[in-house]
Amino acid sequence: MSSTNAVDRRDEFFGKRALVTGAGKGIGRATALLLAARGARVVALSRSADDLRALELEIGCETHAVDLADTAATRAAALAAQPIDLLVNNAGIARLQPFLDLDVEAFDETMAVNVRAAMIVGQVCARSMIERGAGGAIVNVSSISAQIGFALHAAYCASKAALDALTRVMAVELGEHGIRVNSINPTVTLTPMAEKAWGDPGKAAQMLSRIPLNRFVKPDEVAQAIAYLLGDESRMINGVSLAVDGGFLAR
Repeated sequence: MSSTNAVDRRDEFFGKRALVTGAGKGIGRATALLLAARGARVVALSRSADDLRALELEIGCETHAVDLADTAATRAAALAAQPIDLLVNNAGIARLQPFLDLDVEAFDETMAVNVRAAMIVGQVCARSMIERGAGGAIVNVSSISAQIGFALHAAYCASKAALDALTRVMAVELGEHGIRVNSINPTVTLTPMAEKAWGDPGKAAQMLSRIPLNRFVKPDEVAQAIAYLLGDESRMINGVSLAVDGGFLAR
């Protein structure tokens, strides 16, 4: 396709308010930047006030600093962000421990941030969407770890499998209100969190050997897939877990 026929997406989300959790770094930051570039008014949630300040200076977004492991604080921040038309539940943590040494605190914190926070923010946003009769779209950022058992990732894999299951139930129950809910499931994404898990060259090489495209995914590539699931071009896609994995799951 020639450049003269390329789709101009600068106003794709004009007039929409988009809430992105975990917006300070990695996939969340890339998603906030992309949605803003396509006309959305971005509301950014992150634990780091410094990251939020930097993002606000760049795109002029509304920001809320919050620890998503805190139930009350999460609900308060989600309520303060309303009204929201598009939600990206991106925030996530990884506590890497062998299964036999996995402690309850690490497991509970992982589930709290990766699943419970998505539930709480999703509830608040969906209730507002229903009250306004506006419909909407929600994307939960999951991982291929929802389907694959990676060593040292017991809590993380469990949380992402739970997030995919939550996504399907949300899609079923919220669909009648015109709210679509999908998850995005990337392979290793080159973020600061991924560097912790896959920074060792030997470990990275083993993972790359399982990806037919022979590379890890970039945050902006995941952001583009998220934007697709939020946009009108995917208006009949609901309840899916979309792998962005270079073919990893096809092997």
